[in-house]
Amino acid sequence: MKDLKSVDVGTPHAQFLATEHWSLLATRSMTWQEIFSRTGTYLTVLSASVVALSLVANATRFGSGFTTFALLVLPVVLLVGFGTYFRLIEADIEDTWLIIGMNRLRHAYVELAPELEPYFIASHHDDPPGIWTTYSFRRRIGVTHWLSGSPVVIGVTNSVVTGVLAAVACAAAGTGDTLRTLVGSATAILTAVVLGFLGLRKVHEVSRSYQPRFPSTEAQPSAD
Repeated sequence: MKDLKSVDVGTPHAQFLATEHWSLLATRSMTWQEIFSRTGTYLTVLSASVVALSLVANATRFGSGFTTFALLVLPVVLLVGFGTYFRLIEADIEDTWLIIGMNRLRHAYVELAPELEPYFIASHHDDPPGIWTTYSFRRRIGVTHWLSGSPVVIGVTNSVVTGVLAAVACAAAGTGDTLRTLVGSATAILTAVVLGFLGLRKVHEVSRSYQPRFPSTEAQPSAD
């Protein structure tokens, strides 16, 4: 493969790289639009279900009609919620690959014109520190950033809805308030753990086989 350092900046190589860069930017924009759209759709469905449940509860005074309606509606809400959660995980993975692609293109820009490197805010390395630098302009992301992410918010919401569904099922079975509360809380916690495990496993499966082509100097192994 021809070394880009020996290629003139005015050649079509730079145009090809720029075209690919714009293509990745457009794809990333579509990915983020899907994330917002799916999150908004799920929250809308959840809000509408809560309003419907409140109206039925007011009409039936939390009787058997309310329990039956909740057992019919909440599974549908969870179907949309779980689908949204796993799609958000996939979208975040796709977004990471797009960042990797843009970092590699930026590395090619630096090879073509090394004097431009000080003007880049985003990274031109495709290793984890370079990915995080482009993603959030930091090499490390704190806990608050992860907790505010869409998959975590949707996952916690799904866990709460699952706990409520379990409590309603216990109420339909005629259990007491204490047992109902314990079952609902345990189901919510277990759902959160399972969703978190499945999400992390999916991310680890993708990242396990990844090898950066242009690691940063700090990430390169020492010669001794």
